Amino acid sequence: MSDIRTADAMTVRRDDPDDVVARLEEDIIFGRLAPGARLTEDALMSRYGTSRHFVRQALVDAERRGIVRREKNVGATVRFYSAEEVRQIYEVREMLTRQAALMIPLPAPQGLIDELSALQRQYCAKADVQDLRGIHEANDAFHLALFSACGNPYLVRSLQDYMNLTLPMRAKNLADREGLAQSRRQHELMIELLKGRDSWALAQLCVDHMQFSKSDYLARIAGEAGR
Repeated sequence: MSDIRTADAMTVRRDDPDDVVARLEEDIIFGRLAPGARLTEDALMSRYGTSRHFVRQALVDAERRGIVRREKNVGATVRFYSAEEVRQIYEVREMLTRQAALMIPLPAPQGLIDELSALQRQYCAKADVQDLRGIHEANDAFHLALFSACGNPYLVRSLQDYMNLTLPMRAKNLADREGLAQSRRQHELMIELLKGRDSWALAQLCVDHMQFSKSDYLARIAGEAGR
């Protein structure tokens, strides 16, 4: 396991707990802190320019979200998923995604097309300026709007839970030039397929859409294990 580096330490003190939580979450989900990295309180205080109280509060919140693991006599580390855990989690997410996509009535209402097109424009605008937080939020908004069209809020809630669970695995993909370009193209194609009648093509595209991030995370943890 690697320790976090303090060379990036913030010089401005930040005592807003939400800000500390957000910065820690971003560093984890965008890959600045690798899976398995140790998260010592002193290093985090230096990195974010904040107090021990707010660092501890941020770690508790991050543990609740599933991106940090805290263990007795070990301390806090960035949540690490084994290759088998990643495959099993994505198996469930893929099943939920396929079912939700198949349940979307086609051709989709113009209102849904317009909503997704507007969200896609927001997504592209954030991507153009490399606003990672904005890219992540616009991406999730796009997918939740898409899957909400399936008409089953319980299925959508389950999908959202698995989107959150895979956040550390998939968000780094949004900071990758190749992965981001592919994501943008696939969003556009999803919108086009919603105008037709091929539910199976839409469902398969939605499943294919998540494969790049899964493969990337598996490669990252394999590289960490190799080192």
